[in-house]
Amino acid sequence: MSERRPLYVAIEGPIGVGKSTLVHRLRERMQARLVMEVVEENPFLARFYEERERYAFQTQLFFLMSRFKQQEELQQADLFAPDTLADYHLLKDRIFAQLTLRDDELALYERVFRSLEQQILQPDVLIYLKARQDTLHERIRRRGRPFEQNFDPDYLLAVSDAYQHFFAHYHTTPLLVVDNSDLDYTTRNEPVEWIYSEVLRLAGRA
Repeated sequence: MSERRPLYVAIEGPIGVGKSTLVHRLRERMQARLVMEVVEENPFLARFYEERERYAFQTQLFFLMSRFKQQEELQQADLFAPDTLADYHLLKDRIFAQLTLRDDELALYERVFRSLEQQILQPDVLIYLKARQDTLHERIRRRGRPFEQNFDPDYLLAVSDAYQHFFAHYHTTPLLVVDNSDLDYTTRNEPVEWIYSEVLRLAGRA
């Protein structure tokens, strides 16, 4: 009988939806290693929120390359490695790029993205988190990142709509959609257990 390959689960969703919190809660349940999105290390991000059109391309390219470097390391996992949880998927780069880049920038970005996309490991299950706009705004306010304090509500709505449209047509991997507007997995274990059981079911590990 062959050894079980480590499980790889990625979590996606709009800004402020609670990806990192769920990753840490699931880590406790799965005893998994974490792959965390590089956000505050992006030197262009604060300037992007001030002048989106001017700094969009630099911001996206930095995110794409730093995330791809992390994804390369996932390819090296062996049969004895623990399961892996990531609080992002590389596909999110394309969602944001299509939302923020000009046509000429997007054409160049797409060439780079396509050359990298085929080299990444696809998750066994992708969790898509979504929430109401008021919930997202409140969570962004509470986490207190300085460059997010004057967050543009129209931009957040556009991001949420882009995610909703993308995942309405997503069929690449098993997908678990979770509306966590009123789902408290920060302090309660029941939602974590439910999500974990659904992950195992979708991955064929139940």
